[in-house]
Amino acid sequence: MSLDISEVLSGWDFHPDDLQVRRIPGDDGRDKIQMRVDLGVLQMECDGRPDGRRPHGVDSLLDHHEARRKAAIEAEEDFTIDPTECAALMREGLQYYHRYLAAFHLQLYDMVARDTERNLRLFAFVSRYAARNRDKIEFDQYRPYVTMMLTRALALKELGRDDRRAALDRIDDGVRRIREFLHEYQQDDRESECSELNFLLRWRTDVEGDRTADPLALLEDQLQAAVARESYEEAAQIRDQIRRLRAGETSERRASS
Repeated sequence: MSLDISEVLSGWDFHPDDLQVRRIPGDDGRDKIQMRVDLGVLQMECDGRPDGRRPHGVDSLLDHHEARRKAAIEAEEDFTIDPTECAALMREGLQYYHRYLAAFHLQLYDMVARDTERNLRLFAFVSRYAARNRDKIEFDQYRPYVTMMLTRALALKELGRDDRRAALDRIDDGVRRIREFLHEYQQDDRESECSELNFLLRWRTDVEGDRTADPLALLEDQLQAAVARESYEEAAQIRDQIRRLRAGETSERRASS
């Protein structure tokens, strides 16, 4: 078997302004998600840990440390996570980030919800048990962003079922959770600077006013929020969606003229 991946990349050129992802059937019979990057391709499992590994015989490092915590509690021992363990958990969390970003692009909203909820669980775990305060902050700073992505996935799923009321409830829950984060860090007076919160509030206005018929305006709002967060992969994905939407509108105008 050749180890050369040239055949895999053939016809799938890299475009730096686009998030290029696809779902493919694996040789083992399980679907995989592939993300095109400059020098090749990232391939992720759709279930379990994205790289397919089972550290310490369990699904993830987070599961392993949660089991360690449970054993420590039962033994009435102290439990903390040291900086090296936190670094490994951060690398693992980044794998889930890549997968839920790709899944969002593929409109696999159940997968997005599953992986964002998992990373929120990770942040809560590290915030409680990390030995160093700086590790707690390093993880928890991403809570508003991941909460926003979870909210988007859940609300878009409801909108796909034409249940606008349920979508608004999902958005309201996301807004509440981000505000709780700001209050926890005594940042209530800085709501206007939280791009994730402001995106959800603008989106709620659009959904409540039934202005979802203008997807281009919504995407442009999402792009502005992504750039403000320096989330460049997500920004690239949104730019790609905007380009495709504008191209479709142009084609429709030509067809009707």
